[in-house]
Amino acid sequence: MADFEIAAVQQALREFGVDGWLLCDFRGSNPLARRILNIDANAHATRRFYYFVPSSGEPIKLVHRIESGVLDHLPGEKRVYLRWLELEQGLASLVHHCRSVAMEYSPRNAIPYVSRVDAGTVELIRSLGVEVVSSGDLIQLFEAAWTDEQWRMHQDATKLTLAAFERAWKFIAENVRAGKEIRETTVQQVILDHFAEHRLVTDHPPIVGVGPHSGNPHFAPEKGPNDTRLRPGDFVLIDLWAKFDQPHAVYSDLTRVGFIGETVPEKFERIFQIVASARDAAIAFLKDAVIRKEPVQGWQVDDAARGVIERAGYGDQFVHRTGHSIGQETHGNGANMDNLETREVRRVLPRTCFSIEPGIYLPEFGVRSEVNVYLGADYRVHVTGDPQQSVLPILAVY
Repeated sequence: MADFEIAAVQQALREFGVDGWLLCDFRGSNPLARRILNIDANAHATRRFYYFVPSSGEPIKLVHRIESGVLDHLPGEKRVYLRWLELEQGLASLVHHCRSVAMEYSPRNAIPYVSRVDAGTVELIRSLGVEVVSSGDLIQLFEAAWTDEQWRMHQDATKLTLAAFERAWKFIAENVRAGKEIRETTVQQVILDHFAEHRLVTDHPPIVGVGPHSGNPHFAPEKGPNDTRLRPGDFVLIDLWAKFDQPHAVYSDLTRVGFIGETVPEKFERIFQIVASARDAAIAFLKDAVIRKEPVQGWQVDDAARGVIERAGYGDQFVHRTGHSIGQETHGNGANMDNLETREVRRVLPRTCFSIEPGIYLPEFGVRSEVNVYLGADYRVHVTGDPQQSVLPILAVY
C-alpha cells in the first residue's frame, strides 16, 4: 500500500463514516489483509501483526519483537510488543479514540468471503468500547477493484475463452459425425489444451456436462464409468474459466449450451429462453440503476434475475446465486449477486467485475447462461462474453 493509497483509504473511511481500518493477520488467516498490505502469501510470518489506518493522521503498525520488520514496507509509526498484555495494551492505544473500526468481519457471517477475523479478536476490540463494522466495501475498493491493465487482460482473456467454445463445439461436431467415441473428459482436455497453447491458466478444469450431468451445477467430469459419451441428440453444457499466466491477471468465466443435432428440440430452447431472459433482466436492472444514479446492492441484482425464473414456475430449480465476484480468483472478493445463499448488501462498485449466470436445473438436463459484467470507473456497464441468444445446434453450425 503506497502513500497515495493511504490517502485514498482515509478518504473512503470518511465517506463511509468509519474512524479507522484495523487490518490484522495470524499465519495467513486473513489473506485479504495480506494482499491489501502487499505481503507475499508465502512470506514467513508466525506472529500476530496489526496495521491501523485512521480516517485522518498517520497509520500505526503493531508487530511482535521476533518479526518486527514484517510491515516495514508500509508507512507509519511502528510499535513493538512482546508479551500478550503488551499486545492488548497496544491494541487499546491504537483504537482508544475510535467509535468504530472496520475489520474483515461480516455480521452473522452473512458474507463468508469477508469474515476472516476470528471471533476472539472481534470480542477483544469490542471490549475496548469500539464498534466493529464490516470492511466489505473497503475490500472491494482496495482489493477487488481492477486497474486499467486488469480490465484489458480480462477483455483479452475473454476473446480466448470464447475461442475455446468454438474449438470445443467444432471438435464435438467432427468426431460425432465421424462416429468416433468422445467423452466429457475428452472435450475437457481439448479446452485445457487450448488454454495451454494461449498461456491461460485455471484453478480447476472446466465443466463439460452431457444430459443429466448438465443439470448438476458443479458437475466435475472424471475418467471412469460416469464419464458420459457424447452422441447425436445430446444436450451439452460447457462452463469454462481462465486467466493469463502472469501477475495480477483476472479471470474470464463463461457458460454456454449446445445440442448435438441440426435442430434444437423445443423443450431445450424453451428453458434456455427463460434463463436468457433472467440474465438480461439482471443486466437491465443494473443499467437502469446506473442511469438513475442509484446505488445497487448485490441482492437486488439477484432478485431481478430470480424473479423471472420464479414467475416462469422454475424457482425451485434455480439453486445458486445469480453471480459471483470475479478477480484474480474465479470467485473474487467483491460483491456477489446473491439473495439466496447470502443476502449480499455490499454495493456494486466501479472497477469491479462479476458474473451473471442464472440457471434452471432439471433431472434430464440443465441450462445456464453466463456472461461477465464490469462496471467501469465512469459507471459504464460493460457486458463481456457475447451473451448467447439460443441453444447452439452444433451439427448445423459446425
